[in-house]
Amino acid sequence: MFFAASRLIFLLALSTTGLSVEVRNSAITLPVTRTPLHSFSGTVNLLQHDRARAAAFKNRKTHRRRDDGDDVPGPSDAWVYTAPLAIGNPPQTYNLIIDADSSNTWVGASTPYKPTNTSIDTQQPVDVTYADGLVDSPSRSTNMYCMWLHDLRILFTGTIYLDTVTVGDRLTVNEFQLGVATESHNIGYDSILGIGPEALSRGTLKDDLTAKIPTYTDYLYNQGKIGQNIVSIFFQPSTADPGSAFGELTFGDVDYTKFTGNIVYTPITAALASKNYWGINLSITYGSTEILFTTAGIIDAGSPFIYIASDAYVKYQAVTGATFDPATDLLRISPDQYRALRSLDFHIDGEIFSLTPNAQIWTRSLNHRLRGAAENGIYLIVTDYHSLSGQGHDFLNGYPFIQRFYVVLDSSHSRVGFATTRFTNATTN
Repeated sequence: MFFAASRLIFLLALSTTGLSVEVRNSAITLPVTRTPLHSFSGTVNLLQHDRARAAAFKNRKTHRRRDDGDDVPGPSDAWVYTAPLAIGNPPQTYNLIIDADSSNTWVGASTPYKPTNTSIDTQQPVDVTYADGLVDSPSRSTNMYCMWLHDLRILFTGTIYLDTVTVGDRLTVNEFQLGVATESHNIGYDSILGIGPEALSRGTLKDDLTAKIPTYTDYLYNQGKIGQNIVSIFFQPSTADPGSAFGELTFGDVDYTKFTGNIVYTPITAALASKNYWGINLSITYGSTEILFTTAGIIDAGSPFIYIASDAYVKYQAVTGATFDPATDLLRISPDQYRALRSLDFHIDGEIFSLTPNAQIWTRSLNHRLRGAAENGIYLIVTDYHSLSGQGHDFLNGYPFIQRFYVVLDSSHSRVGFATTRFTNATTN
């Protein structure tokens, strides 16, 4: 049996069906839906808006304080991945955006938070700004959440509550530190489930800027609900629009049925600009050409692109023969160039993880979601990070990378693991 009874594993499985919880072999499976954050139909430049989010990662300081003007990158403009959590007693279900690049969890953006028998108002104000990284908010006051999505400013004011969070009928976290929005605009979801490293929450409690807020995974581990402080991600390539089956998140262990071979672990990088995220060191080659020397960057489950430093991007464009397409801001290749495309190799801790030619292109059946894209155009998802290498944050591997490799975010050992899956060599794009 892959999942021993002594190890309780919490799986978030993407599904098109309802939100019931499936229990099997001591595993709890919770449906998660992939949906557009906005109604995208090629009406905005997807890369420009995602690049603004990516820029915020590079510009973000270690301590997030509003007087510093430091913002937390919000979710990708393209799609979000949401999971229902039951909070309180009697429980109320909230639909939360899963975010691996923040660690605060909060509710109330859509469904109002209703205190119950288990709710405790700590009266602690939280000072977090979600932003696209390029817009300077004129409303940076205390006790305020702020998320910028396109040109829409969405503000959240809130405090910390302690409350019970339940998944299924037997996986309960007690006295979880939950941000509650008391004033907000409606974004269609009930806010954020942050599964990023705990350090990302430092500076968010206004009354104690040095304190950190444990993540949901931390609470599961600290209260003995899971055996390891681990979140594992399995995404699969999909040619369908949001709503189709897409993968799972596993809390507390790995799902041995979802990867092939062995997991290769690499430590969290020491580079200042990346170490507080799921940051690692790697190098990139294309055939015999070095694209990016060994350097630091981050793994990001929310971006539909892979960003590399500008000097690496120039090399990549040259070896692929791609041309810059001003309509989409992406590199475009011809059918002949696609047939000649070679794997892009990521060298991680002595092992090579090859992004196949098919994995390097935008899903062609979803070209309608790229403004200005030709119906039959072939566009590369590797794009320019708009800074030279050597900055300590020289790449961002978004979900096109995670769709091809199993990823383990291991807080217990300060490391990230990677393994191949049955979709590593898929040709679905």
